[in-house]
Amino acid sequence: MAVEVVYRSSRDPERLFMDKAEADRYDKMLELAETLASVLHRAVPSLSEQQVEELGIFMAKNRDTFARAFKNQPDALSELGDGEAAPAAD
Repeated sequence: MAVEVVYRSSRDPERLFMDKAEADRYDKMLELAETLASVLHRAVPSLSEQQVEELGIFMAKNRDTFARAFKNQPDALSELGDGEAAPAAD
């Protein structure tokens, strides 16, 4: 019988990872998404909880693209194209 080590996300217990570093990156992405959602909700109170959650996750998953855009490279946002999130930097 083989033993397999898996890591569980502390912020999303349903999500399992084979690598601790990957699980940590995912948790940090979710933490950023939560913070972004909170800021977005304060800025635009008319957004629903689901909308701010989805926006927060989208922005967190694409944080590198948004960071470049905020550093005077607004064309970086064109990489986001049709609204699909780039692969998360897990």
